[in-house]
Amino acid sequence: MHSKRLTAAFDMASALHASQTRKSLGTPYLSHLLGVASLIIEHGGDEDHVIAGLLHDAVEDCGGLPVLDDIRREFGDVVADTVMECSDSVTVDAGAKLAWEDRKRTYIAAVAGKSARARFVTTCDKLHNAVSILNDHHLGAGDDGATVWDRFGGKSPAQTVAYYSAMVAALQGRVDAAVWQRLAVTVAALEDVVEDRREHGDWVDRLRLPASA
Repeated sequence: MHSKRLTAAFDMASALHASQTRKSLGTPYLSHLLGVASLIIEHGGDEDHVIAGLLHDAVEDCGGLPVLDDIRREFGDVVADTVMECSDSVTVDAGAKLAWEDRKRTYIAAVAGKSARARFVTTCDKLHNAVSILNDHHLGAGDDGATVWDRFGGKSPAQTVAYYSAMVAALQGRVDAAVWQRLAVTVAALEDVVEDRREHGDWVDRLRLPASA
């Protein structure tokens, strides 16, 4: 876990995401990538898992398939294939992505067919996101007066939490039980802070997955 290869992955992630911040309260995006990598290590991932965790958003958010080619040249097929499976868009132009709901529904429907590596990295990704959202919800508004829920591009709390609930259901039985349980407990806590339960249920139905794991 201290190889030149892992250092190179950190450097690539740092450079690709240098100008990006989290949707929550504006922390550097690198904090999320490090959080995912940390969860992967905690749950027994190998070096390829960790590198894929550091780079899991690189294709989706930092340049599409040309970036995937760079990852493949630098880190090999296992990492590149895992990153590809973790991506819900491969367009070079971020503005050309499909609508959020369409991308998420397609990704959820594909979970069963993804590799064990990709499902593991995805679970750690969603766990870190869910923990961050929950923490930021409890912290309240930032200095600009915006809450965590104001920063999701117009999506309501119910829409956001419904997506995470659907991911819990899709991953159940398909990933290590310990990390899945952490995700399920965290998402259950998120469900508890969503005020409009009816809307939450409607969005789970739209994602075509059961409302709970």
